Amino acid sequence: MRYRNLAIIAHVDHGKTTLVDGMLRQSNVFGEHQEVVERVMDSNALERERGITILAKNTAVVWRGERVNIVDTPGHADFGGEVERALGMVDSCLLLVDAAEGPMPQTRFVLRKALALGLRPIVVINKVDRKDARPDEVANLTFDLMVELGADDEQLDFPIIHAIAREGRAWREGEAPADDLTALFESIVDHAPVAAGDVDGPFQFQVANLDYSDFLGRLALGRVLRGSAAAGDTVVRLTADGREVRSRLTKVYTHLGLQRLEVERVVVGDIVALAGIEEIQIGETVADPSAPDALPRLTVDEPTVSVTFSPNTSPFAGRDGRYVTSRHIADRLERELLTNVALRLEPLGGESYRVAGRGELHLSILMEQMRREGYEFSVSRPQVIMKTIEGVRCEPFEKVVADVPSEATGSVMEALAARRGALLDMQQSHSRARLVFSMPSRGLFGFRTQFLSMTQGEGLLSHVFDGYEPYVGALRTRPFGSLVTMEQGEAFAYAIWKLQDRGVFFVDPGAEVYVGMVVGANNRPGDLDVNLTKNKKLTNVRAAGSDDNILLVPPKRLSLEACLEYLADDELLEVTPKHLRLRKRTLDPHMRKREAKRSELALEADAALAGG
Repeated sequence: MRYRNLAIIAHVDHGKTTLVDGMLRQSNVFGEHQEVVERVMDSNALERERGITILAKNTAVVWRGERVNIVDTPGHADFGGEVERALGMVDSCLLLVDAAEGPMPQTRFVLRKALALGLRPIVVINKVDRKDARPDEVANLTFDLMVELGADDEQLDFPIIHAIAREGRAWREGEAPADDLTALFESIVDHAPVAAGDVDGPFQFQVANLDYSDFLGRLALGRVLRGSAAAGDTVVRLTADGREVRSRLTKVYTHLGLQRLEVERVVVGDIVALAGIEEIQIGETVADPSAPDALPRLTVDEPTVSVTFSPNTSPFAGRDGRYVTSRHIADRLERELLTNVALRLEPLGGESYRVAGRGELHLSILMEQMRREGYEFSVSRPQVIMKTIEGVRCEPFEKVVADVPSEATGSVMEALAARRGALLDMQQSHSRARLVFSMPSRGLFGFRTQFLSMTQGEGLLSHVFDGYEPYVGALRTRPFGSLVTMEQGEAFAYAIWKLQDRGVFFVDPGAEVYVGMVVGANNRPGDLDVNLTKNKKLTNVRAAGSDDNILLVPPKRLSLEACLEYLADDELLEVTPKHLRLRKRTLDPHMRKREAKRSELALEADAALAGG
């Protein structure tokens, strides 16, 4: 059997996982009465909740005697470590582009990686049934993007498929709409190269991903680059420090549909899973003992954002979590490093650890997974990772694309300019505008909520890492302060009612609060200490009009990402399995005021030094 290895790449929400659903169904990999959910490849609970692909996963279909190995990759640049590993296993890629939105920042990110590896693209323009679809214009924009990214003549000679992935339909450009995905499968067989390699040579395999089985232990996933292997064969694991560690394969697997099938032998070109190799790591080479030649280790882009993890030390610490000590947190973070190659961990001394990743979303997914596993901890405000390049202090920059209603164009441009954004391009289309900015990564911290408010929820904001540029100076990304409690106890509706004209509250009446806990956002700059435990004094005297009708504004519910966006430098996020609480680093009100004055002076000095 011949193998064709294909990755599906796209911007977030352009429909690649939905397209994989259709390919699996129409290749008859499911049983006749098997019940299959939508977006079946999004097997992770967080993926199904958020509607995004977080982990790269592979499956396979057989079409007219040809086996097509399909790798579903994340569409968000924060999970670029997954994308880079997945692209190393394939020879071609299926590039999905929305027929209305066209190429977006994440499209540029994944396409740049694919073209650099020499992959031949097949372009699928999806959602052509949208009222605002413009497939011909999007095809031209995609071609221009490939030229800009340095595609060669062979890569630019790509087929174009029109599709409605939700309905499982695809047809070639210029042809009549079809009722199935036959045209897509035929294009894959015609244009995706057959996996090549030395069939009779000594076995060679590189680990691109890891899985775990309660019965077999660690499973190594990757592509067979040379030869073949069977259960019972002796292989050597070539470690990063040059050691050769012998192991015996206990099981070998290939893929079909959603199943991992045990086979007698795996051969060159196939994407497989191997069991029996203890302590195997991502990027290592597994080879025949007679030819232990190591392949270059897989590399991924460096992290750009970091946060500090530490044990929760608030007055409510230990109420919810099962794992609360620094040892528990460190063990969990070190386990994450085994499979999350884009993550970096640095002990800071004491009980704190700096964790660096590719973006806020990358780090927030880790936090959400940990809290669901019973961990309790606190994290600091995200900070960008600075670099010194040729003696110049530099910071990460992002290319930002804002798709907004025309009436919100001015306010969005003004807000991004205040955060040191430089307008690169502006396109007007009917009642919407697309703005392209280059701006510091830290200028985006806390902006998404403001952006949604300015566009009344109709705006689309996308961004992708664009390189390092000289430091632009101090930025004020949060123009308001916090409402901070000054007493511990239960929050009363009466106290919140009396104070709600001072800001927006995050807590309900009846919530437990403690000294130094952030319970809302102040309408003005600077923090305001409030007492939510104060109730109305009751007497036995009643008079007309003395009892006011209490009408409370509903509190603002903050998600984990929204909490990270809100945080100031002197605040921490308390993460537990049941609660997300914001608090000041220093709980004592008098010490907080002194520290705030010192930080204000430091900010002014930084601005003067940078000329800002």
